[in-house]
Amino acid sequence: MTVLITRPAPECDQLVAQLNQVAISAIAQPLLEVRQGKYINKLTEQIQQLQPGDYIIAVSYHAVRFAADYLISQGAEWPENMHYIAVGDKTAAALAQACQQPVSSPIGSHDSEALLALPELTNIRQRRVLILRGNGGRELIYQALTARQAQVSYCETYQRCWLDLDATQLIQQWQQQQIQALVVTSGEQLIYLTGLIPIEDLAWLYNCHLFVPSQRIANQASTLGYKHISTVGSAANQALFTFLKSNVS
Repeated sequence: MTVLITRPAPECDQLVAQLNQVAISAIAQPLLEVRQGKYINKLTEQIQQLQPGDYIIAVSYHAVRFAADYLISQGAEWPENMHYIAVGDKTAAALAQACQQPVSSPIGSHDSEALLALPELTNIRQRRVLILRGNGGRELIYQALTARQAQVSYCETYQRCWLDLDATQLIQQWQQQQIQALVVTSGEQLIYLTGLIPIEDLAWLYNCHLFVPSQRIANQASTLGYKHISTVGSAANQALFTFLKSNVS
């Protein structure tokens, strides 16, 4: 069995190297690349509008990385006396390192629902909330916090750019390489991958063992037609590696 890792570089290559070291055959095929967001130049202005006690939420490692790089390039600093919140351990660690302040994140879960259950977000009426994200995604956070009467805004610090892939050629390669398992780390990637595949090859795709980070994506995969789905509980490489090491032979 060979595992196909579809997450963006460099994380895909890092995970492949880890798996190969423990004799698990894996290959990388990113579906997209990550670039600086088109509207990141609004970040300093949006940060300046925040007041002590307001909130900055980072939804991914890339959201933090591009925001931090941009602020450094502008000679700007992360504001003090904010509530800093992140989705996932890796994102929280990156945000804490960047802003040099405490960061809250859900324990044992990396989805929007767990983040919204944090005590810090219970009473946020009339507080400003700045969400650092890519070009789309995490609308549930925006909707829920708006319903709690917070003043919510986005800053798209990065953008996901889908790669123009030749699906017919890739399918031939993947079948020759005996791909029988897939790692897909977002719902958007899952939809893009599924849409790439010619109709005559969908039965093969749906029979691959699919590894996803959350139950939400697992439910999405089941609706699309995937038959063998495992939920890892995290999109972090270390969590994926540990799970695959125990569940792929």
